[in-house]
Amino acid sequence: MLILQPAVVSSAQNVPSPAAAPGSALPTGKIAAAESSQNQDGLGMGSSSNGANTQPGRAGGKGDPAFGGERHPLYRLTKSDTLDINFTFSPDFNQSLTVQPDGFVALKGAGTLLAEGLTVPQMQQAVAYAYRSFLHEPEVTVTLKEFDKPYFLASGEVARPGKYELRGDLTVNEAVAIAGGFTQQARHSQVVLFRRISAYVAESHVIDLKKMLDSRDLREDLHLQAGDFIFVPQSRISKIRKYVPTNSMSWYMNPMQY
Repeated sequence: MLILQPAVVSSAQNVPSPAAAPGSALPTGKIAAAESSQNQDGLGMGSSSNGANTQPGRAGGKGDPAFGGERHPLYRLTKSDTLDINFTFSPDFNQSLTVQPDGFVALKGAGTLLAEGLTVPQMQQAVAYAYRSFLHEPEVTVTLKEFDKPYFLASGEVARPGKYELRGDLTVNEAVAIAGGFTQQARHSQVVLFRRISAYVAESHVIDLKKMLDSRDLREDLHLQAGDFIFVPQSRISKIRKYVPTNSMSWYMNPMQY
């Protein structure tokens, strides 16, 4: 009896596990998808198939680091962006692509690829993976040709409200000057700067430009970031004048004199 027990234990150890049982192997397509996911995670892409950032603690890959965003986020492709794809050893596949309204691009001989939301390094890796079925270790370079340039918005009581290209390092005071300066109805002491830090969260800063200009101290003048929105509210006195014009008070008192 004692001699048979080791044999029973040995046979139990040699029983194939359910993961290795015949017929339980993953299909080839799923293996390739799993391998692609592992390769992307190993390179730190951390993005889903639509390019959204799925790393824990991040807010869409942009915004204030205090809210989980990156300090210096990489540009992500968006609709109407144009990019050049160059193959070092296979120039026949060189092409220029434009991100379509649905977010996809059509690769030459390799089908469609979802490009919206990807950074340039992620796009470069995705193109190389799409062509690796008939090109041996393709070396790809992706270059942005036309893209959504950094901008800021100015609205409210400024002379020329609208969208302006953000060139260089600008402050709120300089941005107001670019937008034509304040109107006579502007409230200089409560200029609001809205800054989006994620897809659903934005922070606001109230800036007293009047105090800064009177004191000639611009150290608290905030520097703009791409996508910032500046709003200049209307002063209280201008609101009163709008409904009770002072130059028309005599007409209300004695309309017969007209």
